[in-house]
Amino acid sequence: MVAHAEIRVVHLGGSKINFREPVITNDSRFLLCASGESVKVYSSSSEECVHDLQGHTDLVSGIVRNPSNHLQVYSCSADGTVRLWDFTDGILIKTFIIGYPIYSIYVSENHGGVVFVVVPMANDKSSELFQLVAVHLPLSGDQEVEARELSAVLCDVSPSGAASFGRKGEYIAAVKGLQLEVFFFKNQKSHRFFLKPGNKKGAKNAFTCVSCHPKEDCIATGHEDGKIRLWRNFNQKKEYTYSTLHWHHGAVNTLQFTPEGTNLLSGGIESVLVQWHYTQENQKDFLPRLGGAITHIAVSPDGSLFCTSHSDNKITIIQSCVKVSAIIQGLVKGEDVRTDLTIDPRSKALVLNGKPGHLQFYSLHRDKLLYNLDIVQQEYIHEEGLDQFEVVKAAFDTRGDWLATVEERTQKGSELEINLKLWAYDEQTQSFMLNTTVTAPHEDQIIAMCFSPSPEITMLVTISFDGHFKAWLLADHSDTKEGASWSCDFVGGYHHLKPGCCCFSADGSLLAVGFQEVVTVWSPSWELLTTLSQPPGAIRDLCFGRLSCSKYLLGTSTKNQLCCWNLLTCSLEWSTPVDVSLLQADPLSENMAAFCSQSGCSDLFVFKPGEPRPLYSQKALCTGKVQRAVFAPRDQMLESCEEHAQWLNRSQLYFLTQHMDLMTFSTKTEEDRLLASSKLLMVDDSVAVTPFYLLLGKHRQQQEALTNPMAERIQLPQGSIAIKELLYTPAHVLPSASFLCSMFVRSLLISSSSASEEKEPVEEEMESEEEDSEGEAELRDARQDLGGSAAWGPGEELGAPALTKAQERELRRVKHFDHSWLSSVLEC
Repeated sequence: MVAHAEIRVVHLGGSKINFREPVITNDSRFLLCASGESVKVYSSSSEECVHDLQGHTDLVSGIVRNPSNHLQVYSCSADGTVRLWDFTDGILIKTFIIGYPIYSIYVSENHGGVVFVVVPMANDKSSELFQLVAVHLPLSGDQEVEARELSAVLCDVSPSGAASFGRKGEYIAAVKGLQLEVFFFKNQKSHRFFLKPGNKKGAKNAFTCVSCHPKEDCIATGHEDGKIRLWRNFNQKKEYTYSTLHWHHGAVNTLQFTPEGTNLLSGGIESVLVQWHYTQENQKDFLPRLGGAITHIAVSPDGSLFCTSHSDNKITIIQSCVKVSAIIQGLVKGEDVRTDLTIDPRSKALVLNGKPGHLQFYSLHRDKLLYNLDIVQQEYIHEEGLDQFEVVKAAFDTRGDWLATVEERTQKGSELEINLKLWAYDEQTQSFMLNTTVTAPHEDQIIAMCFSPSPEITMLVTISFDGHFKAWLLADHSDTKEGASWSCDFVGGYHHLKPGCCCFSADGSLLAVGFQEVVTVWSPSWELLTTLSQPPGAIRDLCFGRLSCSKYLLGTSTKNQLCCWNLLTCSLEWSTPVDVSLLQADPLSENMAAFCSQSGCSDLFVFKPGEPRPLYSQKALCTGKVQRAVFAPRDQMLESCEEHAQWLNRSQLYFLTQHMDLMTFSTKTEEDRLLASSKLLMVDDSVAVTPFYLLLGKHRQQQEALTNPMAERIQLPQGSIAIKELLYTPAHVLPSASFLCSMFVRSLLISSSSASEEKEPVEEEMESEEEDSEGEAELRDARQDLGGSAAWGPGEELGAPALTKAQERELRRVKHFDHSWLSSVLEC
């Protein structure tokens, strides 16, 4: 069975927001960053995601502001397109089809209608040589336009975006390796400057980043040894000069000049934002302890707001290099995920390793970090080669009341230190609190652990390389002051064999533990019920069937076998020769997912244990082995009618690739639903968008409509001086409260002239009774002449809106006026 085109593998949640340099809008209200296959628009003040610009079909590799319209941005992607967005409304304006994978994008105000992109030298994603080309964007009214007019600017450039435009867009500088290349657009020539690999002092002169001064002819370059070089007079190839600045002890990852060129910002592994004074190079300011290593720096066009991207997938928003005003935290993914991907039953959040010594709770539906839980509860020392405690295992019980974690530390020349911690959920703090700590729960490393899903007892099972598995039971002392506590209830083993995996059945009545080539099945009273063996190869993973397939037990072996046992007959139901690296069961259905390794890639098979034909399969899902995966329950069930996509209706499958990318599967039905939900209601331009309006305006209007929808309220005049004084004048220049109060009260009073006008209709009511009857007769005659229906009510003819009684009386008054003067005017 082959994969269908309607199901795509996408970066839907937990993508990298530090992949490319973010963009701050002209008014500093929004921050845009690339996040997987979409562009995230965040509020710089509230940290909330305002829009998710979706449309690309591959990784977004760059974002730049549109120089000709401050409300628009360009984005490029490896799908070979450049897209123009209106980020305030979240609307895709135009798509330019380039035809080559794009890895970076640049624009200049002095090059109108042209974008500069980095594409491979050959039309292949595996190409290692890249070039900077100018793309002339054609003027067309179509939403999709082919832009095939390309002209090469620089050859052999870095794909990561190591290029910058100079003063007035007269030149562009790019760095790669030991080479700095400057291309001058006026004479279409380029100058190259080279540095030696190193010197006697052990310097590493390789270029890492570049930034050009916006007002002067000066180029700043960062290097691997922490030095910053300021290049001048580079328009003369042999007479160039440079000066050196040095503070960073590691590589300079990023450089950025402020808009006026008065300061130069730099960042690196030290996680310190350094601000160099351009005219006084010896003076510098520091903003330390920002988190992970700084990878990118962005500055707002007015210079009032800075932002830094960090290696821990975080963006920090800084006000003029003085203080941190906001932090946007993405999913933290280190070099390896020691814990499995697990789902918190309460919050439905994805739980895995986060900061060192922490577990992170990440909402996949909101694509937002909820909180971090400190497991180790020790200060982490950022020093290479230092052995410190790491969180290696985590598991939840079925109700989310208990969390079990395992932390370990290995020191040279000493024994392995292991701590098993049990955390209880606290309703008041809405977080987990440490309940029990077990020091050295096993004599060797803990391989796996799982909670029993039985509602009758709360039990945790751990297995270790010491050859035993242990059952930890919760003892309830609610009648005493001791509270809940944990104790070891049973220690089991099998012929001194080392266990490798364990799994509970869906109802908690059976426990399966794999001891090398033998699978042992235990009862809740710790009686060995049966053993299942399928040589050759040690059992790698075990998984019970669910719902209608609960009679099956599946296992994978190191000898590339996938086996299925029938627990009713205690015999092998079927087996197939396949190298399964990971077996995952969907807790809400009978479906199972098997990730298989073949030819350096991973394949996926989704199947039911009782059916011979898989529900879905996809070859070459990603490169390398998939080691971590989880089924996450959906917040809203899909209604897919296609048979091959029904396995995604209740749960969504997430998996981590070899390169630590969190991927999932998306259907066309789901993409349409997400697109519809992303269209937010826009506020009318004539209404002032104040915080009070956003908080109370819409809610008050809804309440008024529900309580008294037919009530007519006196509207204040639009140009009321009192309202403007109260709402739009800064507080420190307002007049006294007594003066404003009297003005405001007078604006609410009804004038005597308006009161007399209200009396006039009452006096005219008696006089116009005859006119009403005559007018109604004429209206009926008019309806009959037009062929109307007698069922029409007053004011409903021809779809016209209904008139009030006051309006009808006004029309009749106008009807009896003498209009003879109009005919004389027309005759003239």
